[in-house]
Amino acid sequence: MRPALNSESYQADRDRWLRRLHRVTGVGVFIFLILHISHIWLLGFGPEPFNRLTLFYQHPIARLLQLFLFFSVLFHAVNGVRMAALDFWPGLLRYRRALTWIAAVIFLIVFIPSSLLVVMDAFGD
Repeated sequence: MRPALNSESYQADRDRWLRRLHRVTGVGVFIFLILHISHIWLLGFGPEPFNRLTLFYQHPIARLLQLFLFFSVLFHAVNGVRMAALDFWPGLLRYRRALTWIAAVIFLIVFIPSSLLVVMDAFGD
């Protein structure tokens, strides 16, 4: 039999999922850095390989991958600031839920319009 769930267990579960998503988006940011450095590295082989990869990045599927990259970078940054604030100022732990909502609102205010621009640009032709 499962124990009764209370607000603290919901909060702990939410924080656990936020930490997991933070780690996954961190891996996404790391993969982006590898791809970005590799793309710049191609300049050493001349403009042709660099330009071919640049053309690939304009494909609609690549644009959707860029959207996931933007999600990863933005979520990782906003959630990282929230986590750092909780680590540096333990008194904020009582406002953990409010900080989560503030971070979510900031994320959505930036992500939704930006993602609409990316999608419209990718599929607008």
